[in-house]
Amino acid sequence: MKLPQVVERFIETQHIFDSKAFAECFTESAIVHDEGKTHNGKEEIQQWINHAMEEYKSALEPLNYEQSESKGVLTANVSGTFPGSPIVLKFHFDFNNGQIQDLKVTD
Repeated sequence: MKLPQVVERFIETQHIFDSKAFAECFTESAIVHDEGKTHNGKEEIQQWINHAMEEYKSALEPLNYEQSESKGVLTANVSGTFPGSPIVLKFHFDFNNGQIQDLKVTD
């Protein structure tokens, strides 16, 4: 499956638990929507993913990817130390200049 470079980096940094490199996949003004919360900007995104990495130790296994213009949807099997693991989640991306501008995680 062919993934955009930033999505490959998004998955890779998740797997190596590097919250700083993960946050670098996003624009300065990026927004993340996950678990009913909104995280604005790289600093909040890095704090969000750092907590998630420590708490859940999750890994993503891509199942499908679809892209239309500046938007993409990654369907992935997500496993980790959270109740209900593994679970299939959808990562809805909006890209800007090769970086993630907006991310919404849904089940």
